[in-house]
Amino acid sequence: MANALTLLAPAKLNLFLHITGRRDDGYHNLQTLFQLLDYGDSLHFSQRDDEQLHFSCTQTELENDDNLVMRAARLLQQTLTQLASTMPAGANIHLDKRIPAGAGLGGGSSDAATTLVALNRLWQGGLSAHDLASLGLKLGADVPVFVMGHSAWAEGIGEKLEPIELDKQFFVVLTPACHVATATIFSHQQLTRDSTPIKMCAFLAGQSRNDCETLVRNLYPAVDAALTWLSGFAPARMTGTGSSVFAAFSDEAQARTVLKQLPVGIDGPLAGISGFVAQGVNRSALSEL
Repeated sequence: MANALTLLAPAKLNLFLHITGRRDDGYHNLQTLFQLLDYGDSLHFSQRDDEQLHFSCTQTELENDDNLVMRAARLLQQTLTQLASTMPAGANIHLDKRIPAGAGLGGGSSDAATTLVALNRLWQGGLSAHDLASLGLKLGADVPVFVMGHSAWAEGIGEKLEPIELDKQFFVVLTPACHVATATIFSHQQLTRDSTPIKMCAFLAGQSRNDCETLVRNLYPAVDAALTWLSGFAPARMTGTGSSVFAAFSDEAQARTVLKQLPVGIDGPLAGISGFVAQGVNRSALSEL
């Protein structure tokens, strides 16, 4: 058994997002289609001889005990200790951070999922993917889809997953220079919460949207500007609660040509915007672990 692992923690897109109701516990029922990408953070794990957890990151402001990587590691360590009555070894964890925060790309959730799967392997924990997904749900509604490692149709609060095979596409993903707080959007009085559930055929027929998009565009001019600019090349949509927006292309060269035209070094709503091109993937490396 290897004592070190390096894994990609992939970003995701919500190809659509319908909010179908609000639950008594404050969470929202939704429908969405998670598309995993071949772009993301990199996480490096090595087993320690003691029981300590040490975390480092290319973004030093994330080096604290409350980040999702450390929370996931502690949760798994505690769970395995309860099951085996002995604490597993510790780990050194280093995160190369690329996915922007507050962008609707699932960076923190993906990092947490990757940590659960990797340490379960390093520590020979023996937990199944479904066990790890249940643990991940305690950390965030998006964590299970990353644990399972497959693009998926999702319902409930995002934990009811049906793996799906999507056609090959390339995405231009733009992130405006603003941070959208998910809690603020989901608690806003003007958020649509009564969308009628749809089937996959309706999505394929173009009968879908992001229920958060109109509200976020009104609250964040930078998101509105990004969507307006990208819509000049292809139909564009926001992912999750934003701030990132995306458009799909069948050809990688076409996608990269669009990204090269992104205005940089300008003032106004598009100031500070960044972007990348990624291919959608049906499975991530975690699905094999």
